[in-house]
Amino acid sequence: MKSTILRSAVGTVLTVAAAAMCLPASPAVAAPRTAGVDQTTAETFSRTADALLTQRTAALLDNRSGRIAPLPRKQVRLSARLARAEDTGMSSLRARKQRLAALGEAYTGADTRVIVDDTRLTGRRATVQVTESTTLTYKKVRGDEPATTGFKARHELDFTAVEGGKWELTGIRSRDEGPGAINAPTLRTAAVAGDGNPMPDAPTAATSRPSRPAPRKQASAGYGYAAMAAYSEKYWRNYNPEYRKFNAAGGDCTNFLSQALKAGGWKPEGGSASDYRKWWYDTNYQSDSWVGANEWSWYALNSRRVTSLSNVYQMDVGDVMQMDFDGDGSKDHSMMTTYRSSSGVPYLTYHSTNTYRKSVASIIASYPDSVYYAYRT
Repeated sequence: MKSTILRSAVGTVLTVAAAAMCLPASPAVAAPRTAGVDQTTAETFSRTADALLTQRTAALLDNRSGRIAPLPRKQVRLSARLARAEDTGMSSLRARKQRLAALGEAYTGADTRVIVDDTRLTGRRATVQVTESTTLTYKKVRGDEPATTGFKARHELDFTAVEGGKWELTGIRSRDEGPGAINAPTLRTAAVAGDGNPMPDAPTAATSRPSRPAPRKQASAGYGYAAMAAYSEKYWRNYNPEYRKFNAAGGDCTNFLSQALKAGGWKPEGGSASDYRKWWYDTNYQSDSWVGANEWSWYALNSRRVTSLSNVYQMDVGDVMQMDFDGDGSKDHSMMTTYRSSSGVPYLTYHSTNTYRKSVASIIASYPDSVYYAYRT
């Protein structure tokens, strides 16, 4: 199936109601054809997703220049419920931008591409699946930030045919597990239930700055931290075909983390898949500790391949952070530090939602009530 690709360079806050102030969107390319949906309609769906997603990103930007795709108002309107939800979401994004500024971070520009993956038409209703790829440019607040951060997020949109030949957009939701993208208006995630086993538990890590430095000592195990980071940054967007994906089975974050650790020198330990003291992957199966956030933590601590850090800002390249979204004691997400600025800010790369060099400050600003764990590998 061919895909529609729209690209927008974002640099100012836009409300859907102010679409007349915007320049035209980029022309669509190769709109997908599915049963009951012609190319023009598919392109309309794509432009609608492009308008909403670039608008969300713009709410995080620090300047007021650039172009945003307008909503195709002659073909689409927002339902009253969704319009209210988007207004509320824009307020939450602007508040997030303020929290980020207080933590010393801002974005000066963004580039977004929206690809239509699939369109399903049932009667008067259409369900459209799209993939958003967005790159944000870091503002040089301290001068040592990386150039960009980026993410790849999947969304599903609901349209209903209405009078006058128009479509009404009634809903848009994430199709990803794990933390939401930085431009997601509401950040809700499905918590991972613990299995009740009394295993080694990591102490929580503080999230305030400044933190007491924790320089890495010479690694006796000979781990390649640069290799871990290089692997993560190579495959954050395009998955390594040598490994299975677990996006549809609770998320791919810890599977991806394990791959990076192996690339940096962690040696497999064979045994029962359910034994948290073992860690391995083969062509047919893998240990629970390879793919499970809690199980990985139990293995890593028990094997003494990691030690706990008292503050997330102490993390260096190759170190690991985990999150417990709802504070129930069960870890829900794993990610690796792949860059650390000279002023001491770690930047993390991970799967589910696939993300490149997102600062720990940005994660904390998005999830201020989560519980955090930091590990020195």
